[in-house]
Amino acid sequence: MNKIDLHMHTVVSDGTDSLEEIIKKVQDAGIDLFSITDHDAIKAGMLVPPMLPVADPDKSLGFIRGVEFSCRDEKGKYHILGYGYNPYIPGISEIVTEGHELRMKKTKARIEFLREAYGFDFPEEEIVQLLNRDNPGKPHIANMMIKYGYANDINEAMSKYINKKKFKNVHVRPEDAIEGILKSGGVPVLAHPAYGDGDDLIMGEELDERVRYLMDYGIRGVEAFYSGFTPKIQSEVLELAEKYNLYVTAGSDYHGGNKIVQMGWTNLNDISEAPEGLTRFLSDVEIIHRN
Repeated sequence: MNKIDLHMHTVVSDGTDSLEEIIKKVQDAGIDLFSITDHDAIKAGMLVPPMLPVADPDKSLGFIRGVEFSCRDEKGKYHILGYGYNPYIPGISEIVTEGHELRMKKTKARIEFLREAYGFDFPEEEIVQLLNRDNPGKPHIANMMIKYGYANDINEAMSKYINKKKFKNVHVRPEDAIEGILKSGGVPVLAHPAYGDGDDLIMGEELDERVRYLMDYGIRGVEAFYSGFTPKIQSEVLELAEKYNLYVTAGSDYHGGNKIVQMGWTNLNDISEAPEGLTRFLSDVEIIHRN
């Protein structure tokens, strides 16, 4: 195994690639092991394994079931990744249902907010199409705004308009997400641990406290290799993983055309030099191979 990417999104949530497209791109990028971590959705975890045999037989390929939950509580915001779960065991599906319902509620509220606050109107058929998606989110609304001339790009749409709508108590709680992942035999991992709410950067003792707080709920790993991390942030997260004997994962957070990040951008340059926490994770989590 030479190259891995365990954090990617498809059209099932807020990416732009279909499941078929992302499998092909994974192989073209020379990635040997990947995971699709769509928001509040385990569709890829059920549909991708049967698709692996039709992938290029001359290229090695392994898959880990994944999911990502956007969580919030009184202490802050967290993105919780779940790996290697059994999608047919209740627990994970219950949290997926909760997350999806909250996502739909926020999407409808954001569309109404844009209309009332800024006078942004969209054709009814566009709104129906948006709400019929698996898991509509902010990028989908942003792209609709661009289409009708209300914003020039996704960043402007989100920062200037969409993110002005704030929500209270409309989030999955971190302890519930972690519990659901564990109940289904999965491994809960804190995504990009140094990133909090918005542009917040969490470092030092605050990051240590954040990790310990989630460990009390059952978090078992941290995403230490991440496309947006500086060497300093990466080093600090790796130190915490070693300090608390946590698993380590590596992910790009690829979203296709909705972000400039490319798959494989994990800042993990050589898998042979991976820390013990990552090799232990790859040894303990279920990897689904082509054959």
